[in-house]
Amino acid sequence: MHRPLLFLDVDGPLNPYAAKSEKRPAGYTTLSVPQSSGIHEGRGGLSARRRPLRVWLNPAHGRALLRLGYELCWATSWMDDANRWIAPVLGLPELPFVDFGDVLFQDRPDGVHWKTGPLIDYANGRPFAWVDDEQSDLDETYMTAHHRGRGLLHHVNPRVGLREDDFRELTDFARSLATSRATG
Repeated sequence: MHRPLLFLDVDGPLNPYAAKSEKRPAGYTTLSVPQSSGIHEGRGGLSARRRPLRVWLNPAHGRALLRLGYELCWATSWMDDANRWIAPVLGLPELPFVDFGDVLFQDRPDGVHWKTGPLIDYANGRPFAWVDDEQSDLDETYMTAHHRGRGLLHHVNPRVGLREDDFRELTDFARSLATSRATG
């Protein structure tokens, strides 16, 4: 049996970009990603910035994520660039990623986040948790209607990033899946 998927966004959950810009959170290190890094080149993404992108990452998050019992997968506009820039700082191996292709940053008329449909397609019925700072009730409703497996949309405050309570909730969800498999 496959482990559940854990879809990881970078900016918000791992990089608390909305924290006070002059005060790096305790335990975090600063990564400066140059404009010329090629991230999302030609897609209007991160490379459209003129100054280097300041990213705060907590190296302890990598170990904590690996202990959760999920199959980790990038679900971020960084896509495969997360393996180049983010994974090494967190001590994560190269991870699969969802290629958002033409839907990257494309608003949907129904208000559902542009990531939601591709993540449900990628999961293909597998249970998953999605850690992000941009989901809404519309995404929850869409997931319930279109996903055959169990799912957890876990919102993380972009001012503080992932915290112990977040890891506890992810652990509890994974355990609930294991319990339902054992009794079902």
